[in-house]
Amino acid sequence: MTEPGVGNADYPWHQFDPVAYLKQNYAEMRADDHIILEIVRDFFLAELGTPFTRSGYRGIDVGTGSNIYPALAMLPFCDELTLYEYSKSNLDWLGRHSGPEPPSWDPAWLEFWRVLCEHEVYGRIGGDPRAALNDRVEVREGSVFTLDPAGGRWDLGTMFFVAESITSRHCEFTKAVHRFLGVLRPGAPFVVAFMENSHGYAVAGRRFPAVAVGKDDVAACLEGRALRFDVHRIDPLGDRLRPGYSGMLVACGLVRG
Repeated sequence: MTEPGVGNADYPWHQFDPVAYLKQNYAEMRADDHIILEIVRDFFLAELGTPFTRSGYRGIDVGTGSNIYPALAMLPFCDELTLYEYSKSNLDWLGRHSGPEPPSWDPAWLEFWRVLCEHEVYGRIGGDPRAALNDRVEVREGSVFTLDPAGGRWDLGTMFFVAESITSRHCEFTKAVHRFLGVLRPGAPFVVAFMENSHGYAVAGRRFPAVAVGKDDVAACLEGRALRFDVHRIDPLGDRLRPGYSGMLVACGLVRG
């Protein structure tokens, strides 16, 4: 039986407004995003080692939308970096921010990059990562629910504010996380981020769903799928990003074989 609640397929994802989403979430770096960047950066550095020399690694960010900073966090470690996105409007936005020339993007991302560059592995790329990002990125269309390990596996991955923010059904939240983990090779480091106890959100006047999840829900979803993991909780800092959530959760771990 289908779980009660409104499912992912019931929302107009192809009409999602990436410009409005970027403006309301990332136009200025928030204190909680600063903490998340440090967590992700330090986790990848700890797991992948320093100094690190890229050796054919492939990274994937699932549900990128107009949030570039998970891709930036993986950039020094990847020869290839897939931005995997479903929404046609988000795909169009990503297409305008990648191509044969360094992308034209919001200057706010340089502030995010400076936090990552507090470690020299990132700093070696330089103060502006656009050329390196553009050289390594491939934008790929697809739904998180149709990710298939038979199509290839990646060496590291991120999925930020996706699984809990695309449905009101807990079963779809779990399926999204498991599909993401399933396309990472055994032992691959991953980071997933969630809004805690989210009740949904609006972008450019359109309402989108959420599943209210807490730290225990995330841990239960990862149990048995990860060799080991840690779930970090971040209290809202300063002005709340929006109504209807109680914090942010960041889970870092290694995929079980």
